Amino acid sequence: MFFAWMFTRPAAVEALEPPQRLKLWNGIFRRFFPWVWATIIAILVSGYGYIFLIFGGMGSAGLYVHAMNGLGFVMIALFLHVFFAPYRRLARAVAAEDWQEGGRHLAQIRMIVGWNTLLGILVIAIGAGGRYLV
Repeated sequence: MFFAWMFTRPAAVEALEPPQRLKLWNGIFRRFFPWVWATIIAILVSGYGYIFLIFGGMGSAGLYVHAMNGLGFVMIALFLHVFFAPYRRLARAVAAEDWQEGGRHLAQIRMIVGWNTLLGILVIAIGAGGRYLV
């Protein structure tokens, strides 16, 4: 998400006209989102495996683990919204060559990805230092 926000978008804005930019993003998302689904599953399985095998369950896990868990579900909810709403509308707009409508949906995705990026950085910080703060 950070790479898309900080590097891909600015480069695409500099180099491509809106129709080509929207086609690019639609292609990126089409290839990227299956990996997001797989990553969500892997994170949930490994995370809950760790919680139950190492901590002995949620009751024994520290507050930082609960914070990571809650923020992770917020991030998943944001992704699900992006996938099932603005991304689907973006794909339809690109197929119909409705560039203005596609731009609206891409802007919505960009905003949500920005929030998800910030949440991801927060989750990493909590995971890295949480046990020392509580």
